[in-house]
Amino acid sequence: MWSLQKDKRTETERNIFKPTGKLPKNNTFLYLIALAVVFLLVSFLMTYFSAKKLQACIGDFCFNSEDDLVYYTIFVFFNIAIVVLAIFGAYLIGKKLGNLIKK
Repeated sequence: MWSLQKDKRTETERNIFKPTGKLPKNNTFLYLIALAVVFLLVSFLMTYFSAKKLQACIGDFCFNSEDDLVYYTIFVFFNIAIVVLAIFGAYLIGKKLGNLIKK
């Protein structure tokens, strides 16, 4: 068991937890890609296991959940992404307003 006293540990044991000068890896992009894949998978599963035949139209282009599974999956994916981005945007705005009020 290590002691906190300097005379009980060797120099290498004391230096184990000193910073190395290397910056930690930034995995934000990897996390965003993984999140998008999860949203796309959830969108597909929601479309595939839907009990009813759902239909959506964008202008003159109409598609449904049974015949156009890929189009409807992408439609659901973008709807989920819009909702998540709106929630994140509201969080950021609320955080900035809270910081302004706190000052």
